[in-house]
Amino acid sequence: MADAADTASGPVLEIAGARATIRLNRPKHLNRLQAEDLGELLALFDRIEADPAIRVLVLTGTGRAFSAGYDLNSVAERAVSASEQQSAGSAFEVVVNRLEDLSVPTICRLNGGVYGGSTDLALACDFRIGVDTAEMFMPAARLGLHYYKSGIQRYVTRLGVDNAKMLFLTAQKISAPEMLRIGYLTAMVSLDLLDEEVDKLATILAGNAPKAMAGMKRAVNEFARGALDEAAADARHRDSMRGDEIKEGIKAFAEKRAPRF
Repeated sequence: MADAADTASGPVLEIAGARATIRLNRPKHLNRLQAEDLGELLALFDRIEADPAIRVLVLTGTGRAFSAGYDLNSVAERAVSASEQQSAGSAFEVVVNRLEDLSVPTICRLNGGVYGGSTDLALACDFRIGVDTAEMFMPAARLGLHYYKSGIQRYVTRLGVDNAKMLFLTAQKISAPEMLRIGYLTAMVSLDLLDEEVDKLATILAGNAPKAMAGMKRAVNEFARGALDEAAADARHRDSMRGDEIKEGIKAFAEKRAPRF
C-alpha cells in the first residue's frame, strides 16, 4: 500500500476487488481528523455498505502515524462557547459507532501511532493489525475531558475494566508490545510485513459468507453491549439454515473446494 500523497485531503477511498480501503490523508498533522472529515467518513461508510461487491474494509493512515485523533481546536471552541451546540465529541461518536456497526468486517491497519479519539476509531474495527513501533495514548484525563459513553463502553468490553482504567485515568502512553498484551492489537508485525499480514486477513474475510458474517458480527456487538435483539438473532439463524449461503458452503465442503459466495 502506498503511503505517499501529493497533498493533504479528506479521507481517501480505494476499491480493489472485494476490498475497500479508507486512508486518512493529512500526514503533516499525523492524520488529525477535521470536522469536515466526519461527514465524509459517514458518506464513505454508506457507499461501502451499499455495494454488495465489497466484502471487507481496511482503515489506515498516510505517513508515519495512523491518526492523532480529532482536532483539539474544535473541542476548544466548544468549551468556550456561550451557546449550547452539538459537541465535537458527539459528532465524532456518531462516526465511530457507525464504523463499529458496519455490516462488512473491518480491519484497522495501524501504520503507526494512534492517539486520542482515534484510539476509539481503531477499537471500533473488528481487527487491528499494527506495526511493532506503534504507540497509543488516551489523553482525556489530562485534558479535563469526560469521554463519551459509547467510547468508554468499547474500551471496557474489548480491553477489560482494569485496562480501560489504566488507559483513561493515567493518560499514559503505551508501546506496541503492551498494546498487543492487553488485546488492543490483534496482531503486531514489523513494517515490512504489515501489508502481507493485512492482506492475509482481508483475503480470509472476503472469502467467507457475507450475510452470515454480518449477522454474527451484529450479534457479537449486541452481546458486548448487553443489548442482544434475541428475536432478530434467532430469525437470522433460522433463515441461514435455508439460505443460498449454506447451500453453497455445504456443496463446496463436499467438493473439497473454496466456496463462492
